[in-house]
Amino acid sequence: MLLRLILMRHAKSSWKKPVSDHDRDLNKRGYLSAATMGNWLRKNDFIPDESLISTSKRTKETFKELKIKSKKVQFLSNLYHPNLQEMLDALKSAQGKTVLIISHNTACAEFAEKLANVPPNHKRFYDFPTCATWVADFNIDSWRDVQFGTAKTVAFVIPREVICADELKYPNP
Repeated sequence: MLLRLILMRHAKSSWKKPVSDHDRDLNKRGYLSAATMGNWLRKNDFIPDESLISTSKRTKETFKELKIKSKKVQFLSNLYHPNLQEMLDALKSAQGKTVLIISHNTACAEFAEKLANVPPNHKRFYDFPTCATWVADFNIDSWRDVQFGTAKTVAFVIPREVICADELKYPNP
């Protein structure tokens, strides 16, 4: 069976209000980036049936601005600035065939790098900028069986590239 992961870092957040890190809003660019990435996901038929989202305000707002329908949505506190094991545990708990995870760096960059059998040829993959999105397939029957180094990259994009290309369809890596 083929399972698909969509790993996304939250969109750009605001530093204007004196609030805790957990409660920061998206800024104007963040809202635009999240909406852009939602359009890109729909155009490429990368629609999750399960979404695992950090409990931070900026990850929740990123998910909302994607405007995608997901059959199951969970907001998980262990995805707020997680370590690699917490990211892996969250993914292993998933039941959907296509799973979206929205979390934070450095975890997103490290997790994607550890999962990929061959990283995408993209200079921003290793720093995973805000709203960067990596789509990867796994040839497994259950997320419980996921292992590092087994993901086949389908796509990796950043919002700036998508905004610059009206009808972007990601080529095979």
